[in-house]
Amino acid sequence: MGVTIKDVARIAGVDPSTVSRVIADSPRISKKTKEKVIKVMEELDFHPNAIARSLASRSTKTIGVIMPLSSEKIFINPFFTEVMRGISTSSLKRGYDILFSTGGSSDEEYITTSRIVNERRIDGLILLTSRIQDKTIDDLIRRKLPFVVIGKPSKLENVNWVDNDNQEACYNATEHLIKQGHRNIGFIGGDFTYVFMCERFKGYKRALDHYNIRFNKEYLSLGDFLEEGGYSAMKKLLELNSIPTAIVAADDLMAFGAMRAIKEHGLSIPEDIAIVGFNDTPLANFTDPTLSSVEIFVHELGYNASEILINHLEHPSEQKNHIIIQTNLKVRKSSSYDLCKQL
Repeated sequence: MGVTIKDVARIAGVDPSTVSRVIADSPRISKKTKEKVIKVMEELDFHPNAIARSLASRSTKTIGVIMPLSSEKIFINPFFTEVMRGISTSSLKRGYDILFSTGGSSDEEYITTSRIVNERRIDGLILLTSRIQDKTIDDLIRRKLPFVVIGKPSKLENVNWVDNDNQEACYNATEHLIKQGHRNIGFIGGDFTYVFMCERFKGYKRALDHYNIRFNKEYLSLGDFLEEGGYSAMKKLLELNSIPTAIVAADDLMAFGAMRAIKEHGLSIPEDIAIVGFNDTPLANFTDPTLSSVEIFVHELGYNASEILINHLEHPSEQKNHIIIQTNLKVRKSSSYDLCKQL
Protein backbone atom coordinates (compact mmCIF):
# COMPACT_ATOMS: atom_id res chain seq x y z
CA MET A 1 0.00 0.00 0.00
CA GLY A 2 1.30 3.46 -0.89
CA VAL A 3 2.08 6.36 1.40
CA THR A 4 -1.03 8.15 2.68
CA ILE A 5 -1.80 11.56 4.17
CA LYS A 6 -1.98 9.87 7.59
CA ASP A 7 1.60 8.59 7.17
CA VAL A 8 2.82 12.07 6.31
CA ALA A 9 0.93 13.55 9.26
CA ARG A 10 2.33 10.99 11.73
CA ILE A 11 5.96 11.53 10.73
CA ALA A 12 5.58 15.33 10.53
CA GLY A 13 3.85 15.40 13.90
CA VAL A 14 0.70 17.18 12.68
CA ASP A 15 -2.95 16.33 12.11
CA PRO A 16 -4.02 14.86 8.71
CA SER A 17 -6.19 17.95 8.21
CA THR A 18 -3.02 20.08 8.40
CA VAL A 19 -1.43 18.00 5.63
CA SER A 20 -4.56 18.54 3.51
CA ARG A 21 -4.31 22.28 4.07
CA VAL A 22 -0.66 22.25 3.06
CA ILE A 23 -1.61 20.43 -0.16
CA ALA A 24 -4.22 23.15 -0.79
CA ASP A 25 -1.64 25.87 0.03
CA SER A 26 -3.94 27.28 2.70
CA PRO A 27 -2.88 30.68 4.10
CA ARG A 28 -3.99 29.42 7.55
CA ILE A 29 -0.87 27.23 7.80
CA SER A 30 2.38 28.87 8.85
CA LYS A 31 5.40 28.89 6.57
CA LYS A 32 7.38 26.82 9.08
CA THR A 33 4.71 24.09 9.23
CA LYS A 34 4.37 24.03 5.44
CA GLU A 35 8.10 23.57 5.02
CA LYS A 36 8.15 20.73 7.56
CA VAL A 37 5.24 18.88 5.93
CA ILE A 38 6.60 19.38 2.40
CA LYS A 39 9.99 18.03 3.50
CA VAL A 40 8.33 14.85 4.86
CA MET A 41 6.29 14.49 1.64
CA GLU A 42 9.50 14.67 -0.39
CA GLU A 43 11.29 12.16 1.85
CA LEU A 44 8.39 9.71 1.57
CA ASP A 45 8.01 10.41 -2.18
CA PHE A 46 4.36 11.26 -1.51
CA HIS A 47 2.39 12.75 -4.42
CA PRO A 48 -1.23 13.71 -3.67
CA ASN A 49 -3.55 12.60 -6.45
CA ALA A 50 -5.82 14.95 -8.34
CA ILE A 51 -8.92 13.92 -6.39
CA ALA A 52 -7.22 14.60 -3.05
CA ARG A 53 -6.01 17.98 -4.28
CA SER A 54 -9.44 18.96 -5.55
CA LEU A 55 -11.12 17.93 -2.29
CA ALA A 56 -8.59 19.89 -0.29
CA SER A 57 -8.52 23.01 -2.42
CA ARG A 58 -11.98 22.89 -4.03
CA SER A 59 -10.12 23.20 -7.33
CA THR A 60 -9.49 20.49 -9.92
CA LYS A 61 -6.81 22.47 -11.82
CA THR A 62 -8.62 21.19 -14.90
CA ILE A 63 -10.34 23.12 -17.68
CA GLY A 64 -12.94 21.56 -19.94
CA VAL A 65 -12.98 21.95 -23.73
CA ILE A 66 -16.20 21.17 -25.58
CA MET A 67 -15.94 20.30 -29.27
CA PRO A 68 -18.93 21.19 -31.48
CA LEU A 69 -18.59 18.03 -33.60
CA SER A 70 -18.94 14.31 -33.08
CA SER A 71 -15.70 12.53 -32.20
CA GLU A 72 -15.27 10.94 -35.64
CA LYS A 73 -15.32 14.36 -37.37
CA ILE A 74 -13.06 16.35 -35.03
CA PHE A 75 -9.71 15.31 -36.46
CA ILE A 76 -10.81 15.67 -40.07
CA ASN A 77 -10.75 19.47 -39.72
CA PRO A 78 -7.26 20.87 -38.92
CA PHE A 79 -8.88 23.82 -37.14
CA PHE A 80 -9.64 21.70 -34.09
CA THR A 81 -6.21 20.11 -33.74
CA GLU A 82 -4.56 23.52 -34.03
CA VAL A 83 -6.89 25.25 -31.57
CA MET A 84 -6.35 22.36 -29.12
CA ARG A 85 -2.59 22.88 -29.51
CA GLY A 86 -3.01 26.53 -28.57
CA ILE A 87 -5.13 25.71 -25.52
CA SER A 88 -2.66 23.01 -24.44
CA THR A 89 0.34 25.33 -24.76
CA SER A 90 -1.20 27.81 -22.34
CA SER A 91 -2.72 25.33 -19.89
CA LEU A 92 0.50 23.30 -19.58
CA LYS A 93 2.48 26.45 -18.87
CA ARG A 94 -0.03 27.47 -16.20
CA GLY A 95 -0.23 24.03 -14.56
CA TYR A 96 -3.73 23.03 -15.69
CA ASP A 97 -4.94 19.76 -17.16
CA ILE A 98 -7.51 19.59 -19.97
CA LEU A 99 -10.66 17.50 -20.21
CA PHE A 100 -11.84 17.21 -23.83
CA SER A 101 -15.38 16.21 -24.70
CA THR A 102 -17.60 16.34 -27.79
CA GLY A 103 -21.14 17.29 -28.63
CA GLY A 104 -22.34 16.66 -32.17
CA SER A 105 -25.40 18.92 -31.89
CA SER A 106 -26.60 21.81 -29.76
CA ASP A 107 -28.57 19.44 -27.53
CA GLU A 108 -25.65 17.00 -27.17
CA GLU A 109 -23.30 19.86 -26.31
CA TYR A 110 -25.73 21.09 -23.64
CA ILE A 111 -26.09 17.61 -22.10
CA THR A 112 -22.33 16.97 -22.14
CA THR A 113 -21.55 20.34 -20.57
CA SER A 114 -24.20 19.92 -17.88
CA ARG A 115 -22.85 16.51 -16.93
CA ILE A 116 -19.26 17.68 -16.63
CA VAL A 117 -20.24 20.73 -14.60
CA ASN A 118 -22.56 18.75 -12.30
CA GLU A 119 -19.79 16.24 -11.59
CA ARG A 120 -17.47 19.12 -10.63
CA ARG A 121 -14.71 17.74 -12.83
CA ILE A 122 -13.55 21.15 -14.06
CA ASP A 123 -12.85 24.65 -12.78
CA GLY A 124 -13.82 26.36 -16.03
CA LEU A 125 -14.77 25.69 -19.62
CA ILE A 126 -13.82 26.64 -23.19
CA LEU A 127 -16.46 26.38 -25.91
CA LEU A 128 -15.09 26.14 -29.44
CA THR A 129 -17.98 27.87 -31.14
CA SER A 130 -21.09 29.93 -30.48
CA ARG A 131 -24.60 29.65 -31.84
CA ILE A 132 -27.30 32.27 -32.45
CA GLN A 133 -29.50 30.87 -29.68
CA ASP A 134 -27.00 29.10 -27.44
CA LYS A 135 -28.60 27.42 -24.46
CA THR A 136 -25.22 26.08 -23.32
CA ILE A 137 -23.92 29.64 -22.89
CA ASP A 138 -27.15 30.70 -21.17
CA ASP A 139 -26.84 27.76 -18.76
CA LEU A 140 -23.19 28.50 -17.95
CA ILE A 141 -24.06 32.13 -17.18
CA ARG A 142 -26.87 30.94 -14.88
CA ARG A 143 -24.52 28.54 -13.09
CA LYS A 144 -21.84 31.26 -12.80
CA LEU A 145 -19.17 28.84 -14.02
CA PRO A 146 -16.14 30.63 -15.53
CA PHE A 147 -16.00 30.02 -19.29
CA VAL A 148 -14.62 31.44 -22.52
CA VAL A 149 -16.05 31.15 -26.03
CA ILE A 150 -13.89 30.88 -29.13
CA GLY A 151 -16.20 32.80 -31.41
CA LYS A 152 -18.14 36.00 -30.89
CA PRO A 153 -21.30 35.13 -28.92
CA SER A 154 -24.67 36.47 -30.03
CA LYS A 155 -25.13 37.96 -26.54
CA LEU A 156 -22.03 39.79 -25.34
CA GLU A 157 -23.07 40.43 -21.73
CA ASN A 158 -21.24 38.39 -19.06
CA VAL A 159 -19.25 36.40 -21.60
CA ASN A 160 -15.48 36.16 -22.15
CA TRP A 161 -14.62 35.47 -25.77
CA VAL A 162 -11.87 35.36 -28.40
CA ASP A 163 -12.51 35.63 -32.12
CA ASN A 164 -11.49 37.05 -35.47
CA ASP A 165 -13.43 39.82 -37.14
CA ASN A 166 -15.10 37.31 -39.43
CA GLN A 167 -17.21 39.90 -41.20
CA GLU A 168 -14.24 42.07 -42.10
CA ALA A 169 -12.18 39.03 -43.13
CA CYS A 170 -14.84 37.81 -45.54
CA TYR A 171 -15.34 41.33 -46.86
CA ASN A 172 -11.62 41.41 -47.73
CA ALA A 173 -11.76 37.98 -49.40
CA THR A 174 -14.75 39.00 -51.52
CA GLU A 175 -13.22 42.37 -52.36
CA HIS A 176 -10.09 40.57 -53.59
CA LEU A 177 -12.20 38.62 -56.08
CA ILE A 178 -14.04 41.78 -57.15
CA LYS A 179 -10.72 43.52 -57.80
CA GLN A 180 -9.74 40.56 -59.98
CA GLY A 181 -12.69 41.57 -62.19
CA HIS A 182 -15.40 39.19 -60.92
CA ARG A 183 -19.05 40.19 -60.59
CA ASN A 184 -20.74 36.78 -60.42
CA ILE A 185 -19.41 35.61 -57.05
CA GLY A 186 -20.91 32.62 -55.26
CA PHE A 187 -20.79 31.81 -51.56
CA ILE A 188 -20.41 28.27 -50.20
CA GLY A 189 -21.17 27.94 -46.50
CA GLY A 190 -22.72 25.81 -43.80
CA ASP A 191 -25.08 25.93 -40.84
CA PHE A 192 -26.33 29.49 -40.24
CA THR A 193 -27.04 28.77 -36.57
CA TYR A 194 -23.30 29.38 -35.99
CA VAL A 195 -22.44 33.03 -35.38
CA PHE A 196 -19.19 32.90 -37.39
CA MET A 197 -21.13 31.63 -40.41
CA CYS A 198 -23.54 34.57 -40.26
CA GLU A 199 -20.67 37.03 -39.84
CA ARG A 200 -18.78 35.68 -42.85
CA PHE A 201 -21.89 35.81 -45.01
CA LYS A 202 -22.53 39.42 -43.89
CA GLY A 203 -18.99 40.32 -44.93
CA TYR A 204 -19.54 38.76 -48.35
CA LYS A 205 -22.79 40.66 -48.87
CA ARG A 206 -21.31 43.92 -47.57
CA ALA A 207 -18.54 43.74 -50.17
CA LEU A 208 -21.07 43.14 -52.94
CA ASP A 209 -23.16 46.08 -51.74
CA HIS A 210 -20.11 48.35 -51.51
CA TYR A 211 -19.25 47.66 -55.16
CA ASN A 212 -22.89 47.88 -56.32
CA ILE A 213 -23.10 44.19 -57.20
CA ARG A 214 -26.54 42.64 -56.82
CA PHE A 215 -26.68 39.61 -54.54
CA ASN A 216 -27.98 36.59 -56.42
CA LYS A 217 -29.75 34.14 -54.06
CA GLU A 218 -28.95 31.30 -56.46
CA TYR A 219 -25.26 31.85 -55.73
CA LEU A 220 -25.67 30.86 -52.07
CA SER A 221 -25.07 27.11 -51.65
CA LEU A 222 -24.84 25.26 -48.33
CA GLY A 223 -23.37 21.98 -47.09
CA ASP A 224 -21.49 20.41 -44.17
CA PHE A 225 -18.18 21.99 -43.14
CA LEU A 226 -16.32 19.11 -44.77
CA GLU A 227 -14.85 18.41 -48.20
CA GLU A 228 -17.93 16.47 -49.31
CA GLY A 229 -20.12 19.35 -48.17
CA GLY A 230 -18.17 21.77 -50.37
CA TYR A 231 -18.25 19.30 -53.26
CA SER A 232 -22.04 18.92 -53.18
CA ALA A 233 -22.57 22.67 -52.70
CA MET A 234 -20.39 23.44 -55.74
CA LYS A 235 -22.17 20.83 -57.84
CA LYS A 236 -25.42 22.71 -57.26
CA LEU A 237 -23.86 25.96 -58.46
CA LEU A 238 -22.47 24.25 -61.56
CA GLU A 239 -26.02 23.23 -62.52
CA LEU A 240 -27.15 26.86 -62.83
CA ASN A 241 -27.73 28.42 -66.24
CA SER A 242 -25.28 31.17 -65.33
CA ILE A 243 -22.58 29.75 -63.09
CA PRO A 244 -20.44 31.98 -60.84
CA THR A 245 -16.97 32.95 -62.03
CA ALA A 246 -15.66 33.08 -58.46
CA ILE A 247 -16.39 31.43 -55.11
CA VAL A 248 -15.92 32.41 -51.48
CA ALA A 249 -15.91 29.25 -49.35
CA ALA A 250 -16.49 29.60 -45.60
CA ASP A 251 -13.96 26.85 -44.82
CA ASP A 252 -10.90 25.39 -46.57
CA LEU A 253 -12.28 21.85 -46.46
CA MET A 254 -15.34 23.08 -48.35
CA ALA A 255 -13.05 24.87 -50.79
CA PHE A 256 -11.13 21.64 -51.45
CA GLY A 257 -14.39 19.88 -52.29
CA ALA A 258 -15.49 22.76 -54.51
CA MET A 259 -12.19 22.63 -56.40
CA ARG A 260 -12.70 18.92 -57.05
CA ALA A 261 -16.20 19.55 -58.41
CA ILE A 262 -14.96 22.36 -60.67
CA LYS A 263 -12.25 20.17 -62.18
CA GLU A 264 -14.65 17.26 -62.70
CA HIS A 265 -16.87 19.69 -64.61
CA GLY A 266 -14.02 20.30 -67.04
CA LEU A 267 -13.31 23.85 -65.86
CA SER A 268 -10.03 25.48 -64.86
CA ILE A 269 -9.08 27.34 -61.65
CA PRO A 270 -8.81 30.35 -61.66
CA GLU A 271 -9.30 30.91 -65.42
CA ASP A 272 -12.93 29.73 -65.37
CA ILE A 273 -13.73 29.91 -61.66
CA ALA A 274 -11.56 31.53 -58.98
CA ILE A 275 -11.89 30.44 -55.35
CA VAL A 276 -10.92 31.66 -51.88
CA GLY A 277 -11.18 29.58 -48.69
CA PHE A 278 -11.06 30.21 -44.95
CA ASN A 279 -8.70 29.06 -42.14
CA ASP A 280 -5.52 28.70 -44.26
CA THR A 281 -5.00 25.05 -43.40
CA PRO A 282 -1.55 23.58 -44.21
CA LEU A 283 -2.95 21.71 -47.22
CA ALA A 284 -3.81 25.03 -48.89
CA ASN A 285 -0.19 25.23 -49.99
CA PHE A 286 -0.32 21.82 -51.68
CA THR A 287 -3.52 21.88 -53.72
CA ASP A 288 -3.38 22.27 -57.49
CA PRO A 289 -3.59 25.19 -57.89
CA THR A 290 -2.60 26.40 -54.43
CA LEU A 291 -5.60 27.73 -52.52
CA SER A 292 -6.01 31.38 -51.56
CA SER A 293 -7.30 31.45 -48.01
CA VAL A 294 -7.94 33.69 -45.00
CA GLU A 295 -5.38 33.00 -42.27
CA ILE A 296 -7.14 33.23 -38.90
CA PHE A 297 -4.25 32.27 -36.56
CA VAL A 298 -6.00 29.34 -34.90
CA HIS A 299 -3.21 28.64 -32.40
CA GLU A 300 -3.54 32.20 -31.07
CA LEU A 301 -7.30 31.79 -30.71
CA GLY A 302 -6.82 28.71 -28.51
CA TYR A 303 -3.90 30.14 -26.55
CA ASN A 304 -5.68 33.39 -25.73
CA ALA A 305 -8.91 31.62 -24.79
CA SER A 306 -7.01 29.52 -22.26
CA GLU A 307 -5.13 32.54 -20.91
CA ILE A 308 -8.34 34.53 -20.38
CA LEU A 309 -10.01 31.60 -18.61
CA ILE A 310 -7.08 30.80 -16.31
CA ASN A 311 -6.57 34.48 -15.48
CA HIS A 312 -10.23 34.68 -14.50
CA LEU A 313 -9.97 31.50 -12.40
CA GLU A 314 -6.96 32.84 -10.52
CA HIS A 315 -8.26 36.42 -10.29
CA PRO A 316 -12.08 36.17 -10.11
CA SER A 317 -12.54 39.92 -9.71
CA GLU A 318 -10.95 40.54 -13.10
CA GLN A 319 -13.31 42.21 -15.56
CA LYS A 320 -14.91 40.31 -18.43
CA ASN A 321 -12.66 40.22 -21.42
CA HIS A 322 -12.54 39.72 -25.15
CA ILE A 323 -9.77 39.64 -27.74
CA ILE A 324 -9.99 40.12 -31.51
CA ILE A 325 -7.27 38.21 -33.42
CA GLN A 326 -6.34 39.82 -36.73
CA THR A 327 -6.66 37.89 -39.99
CA ASN A 328 -4.57 37.85 -43.15
CA LEU A 329 -5.66 37.00 -46.69
CA LYS A 330 -3.09 34.68 -48.27
CA VAL A 331 -3.43 35.16 -52.03
CA ARG A 332 -2.30 32.13 -54.00
CA LYS A 333 -2.92 30.76 -57.49
CA SER A 334 -6.58 29.73 -57.06
CA SER A 335 -7.78 33.33 -57.19
CA SER A 336 -5.08 35.43 -58.84
CA TYR A 337 -4.65 35.75 -62.59
CA ASP A 338 -1.46 37.73 -62.01
CA LEU A 339 0.16 34.83 -60.16
CA CYS A 340 -0.85 32.42 -62.91
CA LYS A 341 0.66 34.68 -65.59
CA GLN A 342 3.99 34.54 -63.78
CA LEU A 343 4.24 30.75 -64.27
